Amino acid sequence: MGAQLEVEITGPTTLEFQIAVAPHPGASVSEALSFVLNGSPVSALEISGTHGNRIHKLEVPVGSLKVAYEATVTGRTDPAPVTEYDLSMYLRPSRYAEADKFYGFAATEFGSYLDSEALLEKVSLWVGARLSYVPGSSDPIDGAVDTLLAGAGVCRDFAHLVVALLRAVNVPARVVSAYAPGLYPMDFHAVVEAYVNGQWRVVDGTLLAPRQSLVRIATGRDAADIAFLDNHKGAITLERIEVMAIVDGELPWDAIDQLVSIG
Repeated sequence: MGAQLEVEITGPTTLEFQIAVAPHPGASVSEALSFVLNGSPVSALEISGTHGNRIHKLEVPVGSLKVAYEATVTGRTDPAPVTEYDLSMYLRPSRYAEADKFYGFAATEFGSYLDSEALLEKVSLWVGARLSYVPGSSDPIDGAVDTLLAGAGVCRDFAHLVVALLRAVNVPARVVSAYAPGLYPMDFHAVVEAYVNGQWRVVDGTLLAPRQSLVRIATGRDAADIAFLDNHKGAITLERIEVMAIVDGELPWDAIDQLVSIG
């Protein structure tokens, strides 16, 4: 798996990338990451964030930046840890997942599902049926309410609506960016992790890739925490992005009623 990006920088700025896979305890990870600015290699500062998020930060002048990343993950990683702080943080409304605006609505739609497993399935099916996957149909600043009203979006929009609905019925939920073998069109993918029966379980309203083969990149409250590229100060244009993710062998079979963890 990996990604290649080309960024045209028209004003000196600070860039932050989250494209490298998170640490995978129990699995073997080999990787290579490079940044080439105006034809010359440059170094990035790696910042370790929450849940193992890896932010690569560069101060860059005007010019052309090429970024290349590739990784091979062998084996399955240990289950994602759960802390009391997580269970508090991921019940709270956030910028793009405005759970407080869904309390009454979510209670009416999903309040009768007392079994957590059934609740995840129902929310996933409901969002998948209510929204159409339409590239370019949403803005980067759209939140869950905007997405519900528009009835369309991309994976991050599906994820925000799922997160908002789950938090509104008292299920801790968070957004994960991932490499997703089988995804079409191929891109960075956004899914949801919900806390059920002591573990983080994957919910993906798009159903565009098998959840068993996802590889974690970044984890957070919403898209603001997991963006693959952040720009501070100057002006940039993303000229090219190419993402690749494959598995050795056949893709796993996924069923929406199964409980799946990223591993």
